[in-house]
Amino acid sequence: MKFTDGYWLMRPGCTARYATEVADIHADDHRMTLYAPVKHVSRRGQTLNSPLLTVECWSPAEGVIGVRTTHHAGSVRRGPEFALPGAGGDAGKVRRDGAVLELSSGELTLRVDTEQPWLLEFTAGGRVLTSAGERGTGFVTDAEGRHYMLGQLSLDVGELVYGLGERFTPFVKNGQTVDIWQADGGTSSEQAYKNVPFHLTNRGYGVFVNHPGKVSYEVGSESVGQVQFSVEDQSLEYFVVHGPTPKQILARYTALTGRPALPPAWALGLWLTTSFTTDYDEATVGRFIDGMAERGIPLSVFHFDCFWMRAYQWCDFTWDAETFPDPAGMLSRLKQQGLRISAWINPYIAQKSAVFEEGMREGYLVRRPDGSVWQWDLWQPGMALVDFTNPAARDWYTGKLKTLLDQGVDCFKTDFGERVPTDVVWHDGSDPERMHNYYTHLFNQAVFELLRAERGEGEALLFARSATAGGQQYPVHWGGDCESHFKAMAESLRGGLSLGLSGFGFWSHDIGGFEGTPTPAVFKRWVQFGLLSSHSRLHGSKSYRVPWDYGEEAVDVTREFTLLKHRLAPYLQRAAQQAHTTGVPVMRAMVLEFPDDPAAATLDRQYMLGDDLLVAPVFTDDGTVEYYVPEGTWTNVLTGAQVTGPRWVREQHGFHTLPLLARPDSVIPLAADDQHPVSAWADGVELRVHAFAEGAEHTVVIPSTDGPGETARFHLRRRGGRLHVTTDSPHPWQLRIGGPNATVHPHPAGTSEADLPYPA
Repeated sequence: MKFTDGYWLMRPGCTARYATEVADIHADDHRMTLYAPVKHVSRRGQTLNSPLLTVECWSPAEGVIGVRTTHHAGSVRRGPEFALPGAGGDAGKVRRDGAVLELSSGELTLRVDTEQPWLLEFTAGGRVLTSAGERGTGFVTDAEGRHYMLGQLSLDVGELVYGLGERFTPFVKNGQTVDIWQADGGTSSEQAYKNVPFHLTNRGYGVFVNHPGKVSYEVGSESVGQVQFSVEDQSLEYFVVHGPTPKQILARYTALTGRPALPPAWALGLWLTTSFTTDYDEATVGRFIDGMAERGIPLSVFHFDCFWMRAYQWCDFTWDAETFPDPAGMLSRLKQQGLRISAWINPYIAQKSAVFEEGMREGYLVRRPDGSVWQWDLWQPGMALVDFTNPAARDWYTGKLKTLLDQGVDCFKTDFGERVPTDVVWHDGSDPERMHNYYTHLFNQAVFELLRAERGEGEALLFARSATAGGQQYPVHWGGDCESHFKAMAESLRGGLSLGLSGFGFWSHDIGGFEGTPTPAVFKRWVQFGLLSSHSRLHGSKSYRVPWDYGEEAVDVTREFTLLKHRLAPYLQRAAQQAHTTGVPVMRAMVLEFPDDPAAATLDRQYMLGDDLLVAPVFTDDGTVEYYVPEGTWTNVLTGAQVTGPRWVREQHGFHTLPLLARPDSVIPLAADDQHPVSAWADGVELRVHAFAEGAEHTVVIPSTDGPGETARFHLRRRGGRLHVTTDSPHPWQLRIGGPNATVHPHPAGTSEADLPYPA
């Protein structure tokens, strides 16, 4: 929120008070508390009739320093609060040298000189990362009597800001005003489904504002050299998270707020849905599935969107008997074809449903202050909202879902969760304003934990639209309602890369776009992009997304890239394991992988898929694509063509190729089985070696299909013009040096090492 009128003046009705100096301190070995008046105090009489800010500083984990500024400490602290599973206690150490106090945690230090004007200075490696100076700590009151706490942290020359959730506005957030407030706003506005009060910069640190309600950011858009964040509250808490690399920042942030669960490997395959408001029944479903099989396009998951239930009765968790008279039998028949089943749900209950009467009678629905059930007619007539702060309501809701699991459903698309009112009373007494963003977390958590309990560790999976900080623990998330054109395809990617820099490891989107119907060209290009994402789902609103509706070439493209993704499954599963253990996303903004390359800082139309694959989707009808290639010789996995960077490249691609480049000195493992996402990946695996320089070494891990483990490991090194390979794999394996047309070198089972000439 903007409080100032230019640099010198305040907006009408706004009065600001900023920490000016340190009047007193309290410190022990691990924490320090600073007492800061809002004006210079030179004599005792000036301590009267003026605010005093309490600023507490501590470290909840190595490399993380927390700052909590409080004006009036007597305000009632109503929930909810973000859970911080990685906050392990006092990780910092306080040191005092005369007037200077330092709180250090890892390489990160907070420095305060108590004899100088107010300055909180965060340093690492001998340099200042950021600081809260003259206007950096304080509060503002406005003409309506509202009270806001604010923080301002300095931006250096050339410093760029990323993150703040899945945002479809420009990828670099400098110059933007951002409100952390859940909204169902599509992908073409400043609103967002996934709002996360965490940002990182290209200067070695990130900042997490620990407030689940509305947080207003001015990212160099009020004071152009500052990131300002404010909340309507009496207290503001934030954590500075040191890297120094972007990957290390995400590792520390996700250790603090929760790491992503590891989705089941079967979810890597292609998902097909009925689409949203289309007409369908079991015959339609069967026609879609049979049509994919007849055309040689393997399916992994079939998803039933909202009209599996009766109109006007969502969500009552009951199959429409006229459309699906034998749901259990239908699901059994689908599962006999090797498919997993996904079903659409949301947290709303329509009045026409018998479930509404049950929920109202038992007190499971959110109520207004007068005791009546909160309702409106948006989305569903007489729609009410399940109160997940009530443990009995949560058990009641998940009990309905368990019935579906017993019928054969494997996972749920947890849609909506953004339209949460603030004029209500929650069962546990939570603050309605703070619950608005947090509600989706409770919704996704309840469903995910049910799946984990019923299906087992490693089998739980959502397809979730909304989230906030900590929501990365319950993957997968998809990008919401986009249009069906190239601009929407690009804005979707922009949102996904922003979400990845906000701690979320897995992300998907509606292949072909949601609203409207894509042209054949858009559909084919979106298929390429979608099947080179962490998870891949064909989905639309009023039109189907079966590929034959978009021409025979669309069928061929869908088949080719589905088979390619199956072959890439061991590589993708290894990237998924990394997301699970480190918080580094599968789909990575270029700045995450190349933080020292200035050209990578603003790239938002390409990304790294795992460690070693660069993907540049095509966003044009004629196949023209411009992309940036970092240093070294990169090899197109589809064509074998090589390009040497650093430089920009302009190419034109038909619908069967795109820039899919393997990194220099990389080795990509390809599964022998291209028909299934899950197979015996180590058995017959092809190791494709790309532009291996003299002296290069690389270790390839073939992951387990059912957890974070591994089934085989290969170590490759080039010395004296030869490639030497050692492995612990008992299975046969193959080696290919170069592109797809290079010679294959097979090695039988039991071959533990090989030595080959490396072609010039």
